[in-house]
Amino acid sequence: MEALISDSHGDSVFDNVPRPPDIPLYAMIAAYNEDPSPIKLNLGIGVYRTEDGKPVLLNVVRRVEQLLANDISSNKEYLPITGMPEFNKLTAKLILGVDSPAINENRVATVQCLSGSGSVRIGAEFLAKHYHQRMVYISQPTYGNHPNFLIAAGLEMKTYRYYHPTKHELDFQGMLEDIGSATSGAIVLLQTSGHNPTGVDPTLQQWEQIRQLIRTKGLLPFFDCAYQGFVSGNLDMDAESVRIFVADGGECLAAQSYSKNMGLYGERIGALNIVCKTADVASRVESQLKLIIRPMYSNPPMHGASIVAAILKDREMFNEWIIELKEMSNRITCMRCQLFDALCDRGTPGDWSHITRQVGMFTFSGLNEAQVSFMAKEYHIYMPPDGRINMAGLSENSVPHLADAIHTAVTRVI
Repeated sequence: MEALISDSHGDSVFDNVPRPPDIPLYAMIAAYNEDPSPIKLNLGIGVYRTEDGKPVLLNVVRRVEQLLANDISSNKEYLPITGMPEFNKLTAKLILGVDSPAINENRVATVQCLSGSGSVRIGAEFLAKHYHQRMVYISQPTYGNHPNFLIAAGLEMKTYRYYHPTKHELDFQGMLEDIGSATSGAIVLLQTSGHNPTGVDPTLQQWEQIRQLIRTKGLLPFFDCAYQGFVSGNLDMDAESVRIFVADGGECLAAQSYSKNMGLYGERIGALNIVCKTADVASRVESQLKLIIRPMYSNPPMHGASIVAAILKDREMFNEWIIELKEMSNRITCMRCQLFDALCDRGTPGDWSHITRQVGMFTFSGLNEAQVSFMAKEYHIYMPPDGRINMAGLSENSVPHLADAIHTAVTRVI
């Protein structure tokens, strides 16, 4: 008995499990949480905050949740593997357009997924199992989790030039050259609007050139749409990049998220749309998506899908959502202008006009890792080492503090 007791407190069978390196973003969040300063500012994690620095719960979402809670006919039965059918129909129309020929011809396989991350992950798994090419081209830089999704699915990666770090703008020529040199059939991961982390998007004319090149080379576009309506305040405008690819009759993938544009971060609601050549192909694609989802999580959660479906199908609530969406988008634009003006007023060295040229939630500030570290230590302002600023985390009261920190950092720290 003593031997058994002794053995039970011996070495763990998991002693060989290594501790991975810290994820920079989450290390930053931990440092922020441990900082006792009353003036600390978190500009790292990509979530929207109100002018008071509070998490947002849209009025229309609160209204829908009250209606759902009072609906005595509702239940908590499992959804189908592919998710809530009504949600799937509505979400496909939102990104592809209500008059999309692909939808009208039943050429779109749509499955409800766990927000945008889950949608990209399921898409990657599908491509790894059923597409003849394993090479994916991703922008340099890109959203930090994109490589993780692709690696987990067993896909390979190369990068294409995207951002010009000294000009703070799109390296369009470099992007075309790198995509143009891609192996025929390769997958190209694209962000529809509000590029994370740079805040730099191609113009519609540039998107058309990208489309022509991708189609000519026989490449497969895979869109990540995390910010529809959140960038410009216009749902259709923010989805134009996807729609011009669908309009040419070719195939593509498009992942969606409702975390930002409806503030449903914790509901993990999104969708994967795969646009196919024919209805028969779309049907077969959907059947294989079911086989991928079933052993992963069996079926998706109901609550977030119920909220989104209720808003998208009701004209009054849809319009209420648009108003709130524009308010969020406009506030971010206002924060950009205020920060730019504050830096100009201080005579901060350098050209900071990229702050107002960039769009969406993030600004790629141009601050280096040493300057970012200085700002955290001396001003209690936290952001990732690459200098990405979450503009939605700013307020009218915190802009002067950030401007002071940037001014001091760029004048004192090389």
